[in-house]
Amino acid sequence: MGSSLELEWLEKGVKGLFSVVIPAFNEANNLIHTVPRLIQRLTEEKIHHEIVVVNDNSSDNTEEVLKQLALQYPTLRWVKNSPPNGFGLAVRCGLRAFAGEAVVIVMADGSDSPEDVVTFYKKLQEGYECVFGSRFNTGGKVVDYPRHKLLLNRLANNFIRILFQIRYNDVTNAFKCYRRHVIAGLNPLLANHFNLTVELPLKAIIRGFHYTVVPNAWYNRKEGISKLKIREMGSRYLFIILYCLIEKLFSRGDYKIASAVSTSKN
Repeated sequence: MGSSLELEWLEKGVKGLFSVVIPAFNEANNLIHTVPRLIQRLTEEKIHHEIVVVNDNSSDNTEEVLKQLALQYPTLRWVKNSPPNGFGLAVRCGLRAFAGEAVVIVMADGSDSPEDVVTFYKKLQEGYECVFGSRFNTGGKVVDYPRHKLLLNRLANNFIRILFQIRYNDVTNAFKCYRRHVIAGLNPLLANHFNLTVELPLKAIIRGFHYTVVPNAWYNRKEGISKLKIREMGSRYLFIILYCLIEKLFSRGDYKIASAVSTSKN
């Protein structure tokens, strides 16, 4: 059993600190742009922050790039994800490592705007427990989104929206922000890959956390290739969707009650 101060840190995090978790697999050429732009914008807004980059067993020079960036930017730290690699596993590693009162998940490829990160942070200060982005609400936009992926995205999100009877139309969007106690209230997490982008918000909604949706922009990567493999992900997304649906229909609010208890302690 840790001290009371250690337990308080585990529950609440470092007071006033905003964490950014960035999973990175072979993203050396993108991180040299993504990290400085993000730090510059957060610093301009005087947001007390940390950037936690998770090196997901990269085979390029991602580690060397992170070492150099860490020398330049004191608010950056990086951790290694233990094998095997996977987007969801890397994010989960970051969610175990972040120290702040709240965390936002940002892609290493520069597809998420630093300006939107600031918007999410400010929205969180209004009292929300989660802030979800939507690229398809008024004010949102996608730039150079591959047409076949866009079609699959809209089909999948409409399927989820109808199945769960929710208005949120961009559940698969990875760009989301959560208070620390929400992350604790979503355990155990099961998804190892991009299906984690669905597991996190659906559990947050099902378990009764207070969320809002704001428009955000998405820009296609300029360097490297997407790590999302559509053929491999269909069954994984379906598994997580059905898992969350079973909780919604049959858990009788047990997890929701547990989440409420966790929230009341903070």
